[in-house]
Amino acid sequence: MAIGGDRPILIKKVKKVSGGGHHGGAWKVAYADFVTAMMAFFLLMWLINTTSPEQKNGIAEYFAPASVSETTSGSGGILGGTALGEDGSKSSGSMDIVQDQNPESKPSEKNEPQSGATSLEAASEEALRKEIEKRENDAFASAAMSLRQSLQDMPELAELSKQIIIDQTPEGLRIQLVDQEGRSMFKEGLAVPNDRARILLRAVAKIVDRLPNRVSISGHTSANSDGSRSGGDWSLSAARADQARQILQGAGVDPDRIYQVSGKANSDPLYPDDPTLAGNRRISIILLREAPVLPPDE
Repeated sequence: MAIGGDRPILIKKVKKVSGGGHHGGAWKVAYADFVTAMMAFFLLMWLINTTSPEQKNGIAEYFAPASVSETTSGSGGILGGTALGEDGSKSSGSMDIVQDQNPESKPSEKNEPQSGATSLEAASEEALRKEIEKRENDAFASAAMSLRQSLQDMPELAELSKQIIIDQTPEGLRIQLVDQEGRSMFKEGLAVPNDRARILLRAVAKIVDRLPNRVSISGHTSANSDGSRSGGDWSLSAARADQARQILQGAGVDPDRIYQVSGKANSDPLYPDDPTLAGNRRISIILLREAPVLPPDE
């Protein structure tokens, strides 16, 4: 009891508990284990995506039990942990199982040709051929236009323009200098060209010199008035073609570009229905198409 009306004095003792409260620190350990497991999981996923089939096969072989066998004899039986393969020889049972589980790593498939790569190479070569052909056609068309324009611009060549035929053939750009009735480029029976033919050949040489293609020159004659053929036409047509070659080279065409000079006599008439026409007597100059560069095994 209090004396003199004073209240009693109460003393309260508070007991402090250390160690993280009700649960303690166990949750931190569990959280750390969870984070470690997640890190290991994502690391495993990354390794799976970055390894090749051969590496996966090697890892599987490393962890596969060495005594696995397709038979029930066990590792201590007759085969001693090995299995008979289809070829009749002994082989490791673990190797057979791993290869069956990973068919993409079988050696037989590694040696198979890749059809996709072959198709791509074929498509590339075809595209190369088409591109080269397109460029050649464009260059030939430009050369033909330049030659026609030069014939029109020069008065001394304007009247001779009808004696030039320009076209594209599978061989290349063909420029033909043909005789007209009363306007021959060579005297009868002679190989030396007249002044008219020289002027035309020099005009052609300026166009030929602009392109790098090789040049083929051939001479042609016509049949006799009675339709017969002369044996001397072969040497005569060859001599006229060679005379044309000399004039082209004298006008600036590189001699190394001359691929062929030939005489065809009247074996290839320009007008087959009438081999006696004057137009069958001609000089044919061909700028040859250049074959695309291909691999050595083509």
